[in-house]
Amino acid sequence: MNENGQALRAMGWGPEFHAQLDIEDLETRDPVRIVAVHRNGADVLGEAGVRRIETGPDLSPAEIAIGDWALVERATGALSRLLERKTLLQRRAAGTGRATQLIAANVDTLAIVTSCNDDFNIARLERYLTMARQEGVTPVIVLTKADSCDDPEDYARRAAALAPMLAVETMDARDESQVVRLLDWCGSGQTLALLGSSGVGKSTLVNRLTGAAQETRGIREDDAKGRHTTTSRSIHPIPGGGWLIDTPGMRALRLTNAADGVAAVFEDIESLSTSCRFSDCRHDDEPGCAVQAAIARGDLDESRLSRWLKLRREDERNSSSIAEARARDRALAKVYRSAQETRRRRR
Repeated sequence: MNENGQALRAMGWGPEFHAQLDIEDLETRDPVRIVAVHRNGADVLGEAGVRRIETGPDLSPAEIAIGDWALVERATGALSRLLERKTLLQRRAAGTGRATQLIAANVDTLAIVTSCNDDFNIARLERYLTMARQEGVTPVIVLTKADSCDDPEDYARRAAALAPMLAVETMDARDESQVVRLLDWCGSGQTLALLGSSGVGKSTLVNRLTGAAQETRGIREDDAKGRHTTTSRSIHPIPGGGWLIDTPGMRALRLTNAADGVAAVFEDIESLSTSCRFSDCRHDDEPGCAVQAAIARGDLDESRLSRWLKLRREDERNSSSIAEARARDRALAKVYRSAQETRRRRR
């Protein structure tokens, strides 16, 4: 494998991945990027093109994310291992279980797509921003359907107010001359992921950026919500060298292990809380609470405090439950190993 191969670099390969290879890897294995995940395998893209590989018993497809880099055995074509990710977008899976759902890996920029109608939701945007900040992914908010509302700039102002220096792009997703602005966020070898609700124009954006022909459907007139068009994650090359990951519409985004992301998105409240009289201030009715003082002065919206407290509680609850489950799994594995060792000795 040629470290400086232009084909690999154009796919997003960089020194952070090459540094994970040893001599045996260089001599016997080829790097590939995961472009689709299936029940019993994955489609991978390498210097030789796209091919299907089986994951084998040691690696579940649930552990693989689209955008991952992996190594395959040159002789057999079997998957050797996944490489450590540069970034990973993930969420707590839907339902009552504790599983984590992988969304996309090795993403450079996250386009948080919403529309200038009833889909626009500050609390949901803060969740997406938290996910991006947690992983060090650059976020950009993309406001679609700007042509169908009276004051798109009002939506842009409210979105931009969520964080200092936050990039906001307002556009009609059907207008290629406007959509082309997103190419500034996805240069050669860079990966841009689209996340958002159904019907906000993600598939239309993919069509304009890549020339693909994905099915798109209109929104329902009664509630301004769209119908599902993308049913699985997909990655597309962009003319000019970038890569675009499209995802199904998300009804819910439950955070896990995102304490740093919450702190970054709500940096204003985090900063205020350091000036509270008590280090364990709940920011409710305690005396000397700097956060409540800011609300009283009109410097902070009380609803923003409520959203911050809610996200912190949710992340703590989800993260602790996952940690407890992993601890139980480790303890159970230890019991199994001990039992196996006992049986071997008796033989």
